[in-house]
Amino acid sequence: MSSVSFSRKEIILRHTFLLFIALVALPACAFAADPCDQVGTTSQEEPATVVQKSISALQNYLGMAGTKTVAEFQPLTQKERNEEFLKSLVNPWGFGKAGLSAGLDHLAHKPEEWGQGAAGYGRRVANIEGQYLVRKTVTYGLSSALHEDNRYFGSGKKGLWRRVGYALASSALARNDAGKLRPSISQLVGVAAGAGCSRLWLPDSQNGPADAAMSFTFSMAGNAGASIAKEFIPDIFRHFSNKKNQSSRKK
Repeated sequence: MSSVSFSRKEIILRHTFLLFIALVALPACAFAADPCDQVGTTSQEEPATVVQKSISALQNYLGMAGTKTVAEFQPLTQKERNEEFLKSLVNPWGFGKAGLSAGLDHLAHKPEEWGQGAAGYGRRVANIEGQYLVRKTVTYGLSSALHEDNRYFGSGKKGLWRRVGYALASSALARNDAGKLRPSISQLVGVAAGAGCSRLWLPDSQNGPADAAMSFTFSMAGNAGASIAKEFIPDIFRHFSNKKNQSSRKK
């Protein structure tokens, strides 16, 4: 019983670590490279392009509407929805998370039936990617049919707790074409589908209804934590961008 409890704690630690990377590591590393410090025209352009692509990929992976706030909401066209979905399937941040999560499962021997070595690690990566694919595909299909927009828009509010409250509430909500919030059926069904379908390929030790319910619960908890990160990540980007612009003007 204690081993099961410990494995659930690892899930919480995993999400916490990933949020740390999103909130701290990426902005710090990305904006540390000042294009003005490079030599030559080509070298000046490349760092900025890499930064922009990294930020865009992170926002796509997290399901953010860039740095837009609620006041700037515009409904997605189906073409835009299709593009966002396809980008999410080949997002390097998604591959990175899958590799990291599989590594933690590998170290914890979860599930034990898959063993160790390259084959065991590969199964764990495939499991995480499979769940992600099912979840994203079901959410995409239902959101298209129901006209739900699951992107995260900043609150535009002032005050820490007001913003945190908005972020937590938004984690299970979506906007319709008029911008009104409502429970996100597409997201809830998508998360449930990912948790449930994965039981089809997981071994006996993790393929019961209780395991699926636990996976769903922790996925939704992870969404809530990620929503808080989404609310404040644009602030970090703007902070480093302003410092960068000030430094450029001084030169």
